[in-house]
Amino acid sequence: MHKESLYGKVIKRLFDIVLALLILVAFCWLYLIVAILVRVKLGSPVLFKQPRPGKNEKVFDMYKFRTMTDERDSDGNLMPDEVRLTKFGNMLRKTSLDELPELFCILKGDMSFVGPRPLLVKYLPYYNERERIRHSVRPGLTGYAQAHGRNAISWEKKFEYDVYYVEHLSFMMDIRVIIDTVKTVLSHDGVVLNALEDFDVYRKHQMEENG
Repeated sequence: MHKESLYGKVIKRLFDIVLALLILVAFCWLYLIVAILVRVKLGSPVLFKQPRPGKNEKVFDMYKFRTMTDERDSDGNLMPDEVRLTKFGNMLRKTSLDELPELFCILKGDMSFVGPRPLLVKYLPYYNERERIRHSVRPGLTGYAQAHGRNAISWEKKFEYDVYYVEHLSFMMDIRVIIDTVKTVLSHDGVVLNALEDFDVYRKHQMEENG
């Protein structure tokens, strides 16, 4: 089991609270603008809520600005994601503006600015022992994997990066991840639609290989 340092236990949390409050105060106007645009262009509700596993696999509700419409086919079924994802929604994803509401999750203590990204709850039974180390810390608004490829890298590499981050967690590591994330977001690199669903295929193949 991963043993947290003083930075991981105390200082990192204080850093999260102070930085989240500063950003929320300084950019409350941006939240308002994005919320209005989402309501006009994509509909209601403005926020998308989904349960995700947090530290020690405790489940919490993660919030994002919605990026897709509720467009349905003639039978009332939701259309595929690539149909419901509009240009505006795609822009929100590429710029990571859809992630803004997660700052409230940080204030609540469910998330941190930096840490392994929280995936879907249904994947919890499929992690191996080493991969579960990623849940030893709070999940992040961004992480080492997001700073080095976002959704474009393989799941195996993502988990490798997540564990590496946990095992090398420090103030300088967090600063490095934040700086690298800004560079990645500005370059719009590594954004892939349906990245979460691809996990099912990855794990199925891995389980078949292991018999």
